[in-house]
Amino acid sequence: MDTRSNFHQGLNELQAELLKMGTLVEEAIYQAVKSLAKMDVQLAEVIIEQDDKIDEMMLDIETRCLRLIALQQPMAGDLRVIGMAMKIVTDLERIADHAVDIAKTTIRLSGETLVKPLVDIPRMADMAKDMLRESLTAYVERNVARAEALAEKDDEIDKLYSDIFQEIIGLMGTDWSTNRQVTHLLMVARYLERVADHATNIGEWVIYMVTGKRKDLNL
Repeated sequence: MDTRSNFHQGLNELQAELLKMGTLVEEAIYQAVKSLAKMDVQLAEVIIEQDDKIDEMMLDIETRCLRLIALQQPMAGDLRVIGMAMKIVTDLERIADHAVDIAKTTIRLSGETLVKPLVDIPRMADMAKDMLRESLTAYVERNVARAEALAEKDDEIDKLYSDIFQEIIGLMGTDWSTNRQVTHLLMVARYLERVADHATNIGEWVIYMVTGKRKDLNL
């Protein structure tokens, strides 16, 4: 196998690992919000424990990237592909951290009855997961239009976050325990809003990878 074939095989393996990490991160967000909605402390603890695996995957992918750069000396276009992979895994790792934050909220609120059933927060989580999946699809397809479409989806999540914020503020009163709980729920909504921002970041990396030009999708 010649040097160029080795390089493309390395790129394909890198992409496969990145997508595997993305799948784990998406599942972590889903399970974290599920743990909160059901007040499932055991599930929350599993999510926290599995974060180490995601961190290890990030380090492995970064090592693969550096090895490809050092051994293959890629040209400018291929170098962007590798460099953007390193940027994307950083965003994925931060999304996983937010899943851990949500799981920790489940543990903090364990034993309490939620002031109201969770409706908008799971909806927001579904929207954020869809954005993450779309951003990674755009990466695989090298699809600029798909990446640019994330901007509108991010605006929808920002609007939903604003609605949740107003609702939660309306639930606050003089009861300390209620105020404490709804403040934690507001933080969960904020974590999910940040997940959407990271998905948008990935879209921006995709655009730069394909075109060599930077475009801000999170205005």
